[in-house]
Amino acid sequence: MNVTIIGAPMDLGAGRRGVDMGPSAIRLAGLHERLRKLGHQVEDAGDVFSPVAETLEVVDPTLRYLDEIVDSCRALADEVESAAKKGRFPLVLGGDHSVAIGTIAGLTRVTERVGVIWVDAHGDFNTPETSPSGNIHGMPLAATCGIGAEALTGLGTRTPMLEIEDVALVGIRDIDPVEARMIVDQGPEAFTVRDIDEMGMKEVVDRALEIATRDADWLHVSFDLDSIDPRWAPGTGTPVQGGLTLREAHLLLEILADSELVRSMELVETNPILDVRNQTGELAAWLAASCLGAKIMYGHRDED
Repeated sequence: MNVTIIGAPMDLGAGRRGVDMGPSAIRLAGLHERLRKLGHQVEDAGDVFSPVAETLEVVDPTLRYLDEIVDSCRALADEVESAAKKGRFPLVLGGDHSVAIGTIAGLTRVTERVGVIWVDAHGDFNTPETSPSGNIHGMPLAATCGIGAEALTGLGTRTPMLEIEDVALVGIRDIDPVEARMIVDQGPEAFTVRDIDEMGMKEVVDRALEIATRDADWLHVSFDLDSIDPRWAPGTGTPVQGGLTLREAHLLLEILADSELVRSMELVETNPILDVRNQTGELAAWLAASCLGAKIMYGHRDED
């Protein structure tokens, strides 16, 4: 596969600083080498520009740094579109999860219908009216589904960018009460950590895959590192206990790789400031490799 790595070093949408260094941490963990060892051809498009918070002022506390996030997401959409039109696999490294608005906006320019498996501890289904913080990284799934501020929902070639029925939300365990009601009433199919405990990861992934590919013609994986328990992923801005185990996270992506349907991916919310010896950056690089075909056993036994 031809892979284009795109850095989106933005932390304007998050409540804590530091995820702007996430792309560098994942690259430093040997991402390029891991993917090349799998046989992929890898190019790195560098990073899209995002200003730092200290140079800015918050104009609207319900949509913090909205204009700057929109500008950065537009630039990311251009890069994703360019890679996808060349038949390459866009691999976006965040940055906070608001970068997903730019990734998905770019995908709407090259395909009719995008299916998404959204792996996260949180629902990301808030709006300016429901968000307790005004941080846009809590709004990207709602925005791409056409719910929220027009400046965010209108970044793609169509509104909504995603059809609700083409989205599966996996691993959630920390949801605001109003947001929970919105997900139940208006949101996508959601699989909580309890669902994973009761059904097992394989069954959850199989169901999520069926949802995201039933009618869509492009499968995108949006993976937030805070979906993983902080024992294994301490370097993330909004850690929540009781998350996915290391093996559950890899199994999820290994099953998706086996499907040979994934055409783009993003890894977000790696925060080196909060990390321990780049443990989370290393994990993110490892997860990218799992999604792109890394297996425990390679090759096959020769026939007699």
